[in-house]
Amino acid sequence: MFRISRRRLDVWMVNIALVIICFFALIPVATTVLISFKGERDIIRKPPNILPCDTPEHAFDPSACRWSVEGYQRVLAPRPGNGLLPFVLTGNIVRIYIPNSFMYAISTALLVVFLSGMSGYAFSRYRFRGHGVMLVGILAILGVPLLTNLLALYHMGVNIRRAQLPFYDDRLFLIAVYTGFFLPLSVWIAKGFFDAIPRELEEAAVIDGCSPFGALLRISMPLALPGLMAIFLLTFVNVWNEFIAGYLLVAKNELKPAMFGLYEFLGQNIINLQVIAAACILIALPIVILFIFARRSFFAAMMEGAIKG
Repeated sequence: MFRISRRRLDVWMVNIALVIICFFALIPVATTVLISFKGERDIIRKPPNILPCDTPEHAFDPSACRWSVEGYQRVLAPRPGNGLLPFVLTGNIVRIYIPNSFMYAISTALLVVFLSGMSGYAFSRYRFRGHGVMLVGILAILGVPLLTNLLALYHMGVNIRRAQLPFYDDRLFLIAVYTGFFLPLSVWIAKGFFDAIPRELEEAAVIDGCSPFGALLRISMPLALPGLMAIFLLTFVNVWNEFIAGYLLVAKNELKPAMFGLYEFLGQNIINLQVIAAACILIALPIVILFIFARRSFFAAMMEGAIKG
């Protein structure tokens, strides 16, 4: 009986600790959401109020709430349109920068998943000369931050741009930089998932008449899919949140990612906190939606490391 009570106590203590951690972690997010729906008068007032629902007679009156969407209107900049929708969004963040980030994040994530999947499988299944040295080398690359390579990458981009190559594009160069930076960690993650898949499954498929490549596509890759999904999500989020490389390595502003758009918007609206908060919410919203729909696959991959059964 004492053992059961102690177990329940441990569960309660862990749950309470998690609730406290989540509460403090969500305070900045909740504050940003509230500011984005406030008017300028309620943001700068003293003393500050959490909810804009006070009156001279009452500290809180739900019928007197002064919610405002001014910040979102200034970010989205809707204009009357003649297309499928009666309006068009002309704000640079939603018209230029967020689509650019989608292109960079999706392209980089797909390339990293493909290259890390192939490399992880090769490192997991084959032993060749330099196998251990290459793995250690890839691990050593993880310790080199992107910031230390930016000067060389910037100089490389300037020289390639001056060469006026017909196929060169700043977007391709940035995707290549992101791929090279996020690939080493992804190779190790993919290798770990392929290590957890028994070789006997592939050998049985080959005995049944399947080619080695067919066994890879039909047996190993489906079993390693949670790990590849985790690699895709991690790469997508890291590229989406990256700022300094997209700021320095892309010459034209219309090709830069969403974080640069937020930086530019910050300089134009430094005193309009509700506008900046609305821009932050709109930029963070795709990542939140992505994790809402893919959270089960992501956490299953991170916690289990392989498919059961």
